[in-house]
Amino acid sequence: QVQLMESGGASVQAGGSLRLSCRFSSATYCDNDMSWYRQGPGKERDFVAGIDSDGVATYAESVEGRFSASQNRGKTILELQMNNLKPEDTAMYYCKADCYDTSWNLKGTFWGQGTQVTVSS
Repeated sequence: QVQLMESGGASVQAGGSLRLSCRFSSATYCDNDMSWYRQGPGKERDFVAGIDSDGVATYAESVEGRFSASQNRGKTILELQMNNLKPEDTAMYYCKADCYDTSWNLKGTFWGQGTQVTVSS
């Protein structure tokens, strides 16, 4: 049993800031890599930011320098600080977790329900 619960989405003016949070829990062992994806209206779901099992963060070129991802509480919470928001950031934002066992085999990939971010000009 893996659960992902997201929060923080809202409507803001261009130039504003938001912080998204994703709470992770698992009933079994999971060495997790966690990341954020987003999907705008009529578009594909694209990678935004992520942190691997070693704590190394990566970012999409479109958000680098504006967004910052972090993990807290033993990788149970993934956060995304979003600054200088632009209208093109408008999308449903999804939290994703990849779970690995002790032999580094991928056990499964899990998604949250998403949280809506709307940025007006």
